[in-house]
Amino acid sequence: MSLHVIVGAGPVGSATARLLADQGEQVRVVTRRGTGPDHPAVERVAADATDASALGRLCAGATVVYNCAGPPYHRWPVEWPPLAAAFLEAARTSGAVLVTAGNLYGYGPVPGVMTERHPLLATGAKGRVRAQMWADALAAYEAGHVRTTEVRSSDYLGAGTQSLLTMAVLPKALAGARASVPADLDAPHSWTYVGDVARTLVAVAADESAWGHAWHAPTAAPVSIRDITTRACALADAPPPRLSTMPAPVLWLGGLGNPVIRELRETQYQFRKPFVVDSSAATEAFAIEPTPLDVSLEETIATCSGEDR
Repeated sequence: MSLHVIVGAGPVGSATARLLADQGEQVRVVTRRGTGPDHPAVERVAADATDASALGRLCAGATVVYNCAGPPYHRWPVEWPPLAAAFLEAARTSGAVLVTAGNLYGYGPVPGVMTERHPLLATGAKGRVRAQMWADALAAYEAGHVRTTEVRSSDYLGAGTQSLLTMAVLPKALAGARASVPADLDAPHSWTYVGDVARTLVAVAADESAWGHAWHAPTAAPVSIRDITTRACALADAPPPRLSTMPAPVLWLGGLGNPVIRELRETQYQFRKPFVVDSSAATEAFAIEPTPLDVSLEETIATCSGEDR
């Protein structure tokens, strides 16, 4: 039994903690308020992960430390740099493998299908900070200071996930209300199930050949917002969805008084055009097949419709 330290108790951190605990591993979940899954093998600790010394002490003796943290969306450029630096220092002093739950922002707009070979050319603030986090981690790895890897995912599906789909579209559609979406409703879009992210995080942590590389979490075939919402309504025995496209100026105006909505301006390219990820490398390397869409949608629906509350 090894000690695994997970920072963050959101959907990915919690899924990873439960997966490891069910495998018989010792799990320590670190959050500011000491939250986390209620499991006999999970120790929940309240701490500030930006404190490198405190995080280092919590990681002492750990085999792996997982960065599943999630600063407020509109504060990424401010809060991610010190947090990422603390993870690198804790990994260096403890010797634990650092595994980061990343995303696709660092690539910026990509014409065609995204692979791990695409350069990190983001121009927006959130994309640049994620790209810099990986550049710093990779430099530390190449210098022999840490062992590290990153697993990148598209918009999440699963219990408790927060995305344009799960927060702004599905709750209205499942309730029979019209949803106005700042997106091309028919553009193909990749969706990643958090359970598959957790399985990939655990797999790359245990495989030395995975270190020093970024991986795309196994992700099902792309589905447009219209099609995925239609399928969700069918699974939930709800009426067919009523969707309309929100014009870009309306989103811009909405951001004047709401910092979270304002941040959506930077990532509009992800929803106004095809946004498709190729995850075949991870599936081939770790034999992890994407969870079928209906399975991940049913779990998502249970949260959106309030069945788990």
